[in-house]
Amino acid sequence: MIQGHEAWLEGIRLRESYNTTSTGDEDRTMITLCGFGVSNYYNKLKLILLEKEIPFHERLVYPWQRESFRESSPLGKIPFIETEYGSLSESQVILDYLEERYPEQPLYPATVFARAKCRELIQNLELNSEWVARRLYKESFFGGSVSEETKREAKERLTSGLKAVAQLAQFSPYILGSTFTAADCVAYVHFLMIDQTTMKIYGENMLERYLPNVVAYMKFMDSRPPIQTMMADRDAALAAFLKLNVKYDG
Repeated sequence: MIQGHEAWLEGIRLRESYNTTSTGDEDRTMITLCGFGVSNYYNKLKLILLEKEIPFHERLVYPWQRESFRESSPLGKIPFIETEYGSLSESQVILDYLEERYPEQPLYPATVFARAKCRELIQNLELNSEWVARRLYKESFFGGSVSEETKREAKERLTSGLKAVAQLAQFSPYILGSTFTAADCVAYVHFLMIDQTTMKIYGENMLERYLPNVVAYMKFMDSRPPIQTMMADRDAALAAFLKLNVKYDG
C-alpha cells in the first residue's frame, strides 16, 4: 500500500513537472491532456490519468479557440489528447484508449460482462443524465437563460436518466460495488454539475431525490487523493476563467 501511494505521488510530481501551456517542446511519448479544468469531461479524463498513475502534460485550451485545434478534435470539442501516435477526441474513446494502452492499473472490471455493465452505467450517467442537464448550463452557470419549455423537457428526461442510474448503481461503497472503477470517475464529476444545476433551476437536488445514497458517496469519494488534486486544480481553473470575463454559454 505504501509503495502504491508513493508511486501515485511520483506520478503527481511528474505531472506537475511537465504541466505546461504548450511550449512545443513537450515529451511526445507522454500523454498531453488538452482543454480547461472547468470542464467536467476534462476532469473525467484527468481523474482517470491520476487514478491510473499515468504521467501527463496539461495544455490549456479554451472551447472558443476551436478553430485552432480542429486537426486534433474534428468537431472542435474539448477535451482531447495528444499521444505519440497522434490525437484523439471524445472523452469515452480516450478513456477506453487509456485503459487499453496502460493496463497496469485497470479501471474496468475483470470480466467481459462486468466491463459491459460499467460502460452501461457510464452511458446512462452521460448520455441520459449529464447531457440532459447540460441543456440548462447556460442559465445555471453562465448567466444566460433557457426557456420554460426546455426546463420542463429537461426535468422529465433527467428524471428518467437518474432513475436508470439508480437502478444500475450499487454505492457499496463505490458506484458499481466493492471496487473503484472508471464509472466512479465519471459519476463524481457529473454529479457535481447535476447537483448545482438542479438546485439552481428547480430549487431541489434531483440527485438526492432519486439517488438517496449520493451524499454519503460523494463524501466518501472526497477522501481520495486524486479527487482532492483534481478539485483543487478545478477551483484554480475556475478562478482563472472568471478573471477572463469572457461571455461563454457552454
